[in-house]
Amino acid sequence: MIIWLNGAFGVGKTQTAFELHSRIPNSFVFDPEQIGFFLDKIVPLDVRVGDFQNHPIWREFTCQGLRYVAENFEGTIIVPMTIVEPIYYDQTVRALKSYGLQVYHFTLLASRDTILRRLRRRGDGSNSWNARQLDRCLECLSDEKFAFHLNTEGKGVEVVAEEIAYYAGLNINPPTWHPIFRPLKRMIVQIRHIRF
Repeated sequence: MIIWLNGAFGVGKTQTAFELHSRIPNSFVFDPEQIGFFLDKIVPLDVRVGDFQNHPIWREFTCQGLRYVAENFEGTIIVPMTIVEPIYYDQTVRALKSYGLQVYHFTLLASRDTILRRLRRRGDGSNSWNARQLDRCLECLSDEKFAFHLNTEGKGVEVVAEEIAYYAGLNINPPTWHPIFRPLKRMIVQIRHIRF
């Protein structure tokens, strides 16, 4: 099973992915962003296209990489990745489904103000690349093509993970961290995913 977590940058995809990973036995987080960073290292500067998703090879590597893992791993694969271009969605999420793989796609939603607050909390200013993409993401992702829409407004990461598990038909373990230490857990996940 593949659980694809879509949503605007800063909505909480990575935090939710690692919450699910910590509570679903035999699960794995597949991060397509790593493929993008790899491409940035091996593609000459004059061939780069800005957003790595605009490289057709990124979409092909993401789809075929996930297909390979899904066909060789008997567990749940969790994919935190923003996809807002309909054609890119077709070439990744929908393509995976066409191979007969079980894919649950969730678009995490929250208000613009909430996402900006979450971005600021992780160190992204109002003029950061992620913040500048927000309106485009919110507009595109509201389309029915990107359903199932899951509102995260006012919900903790644990609750969002439990809702995803429910809709995907998964039983998940209770939270692994005591409530008093959960902010520390989120900080650890955030630090591990700082991009330099």
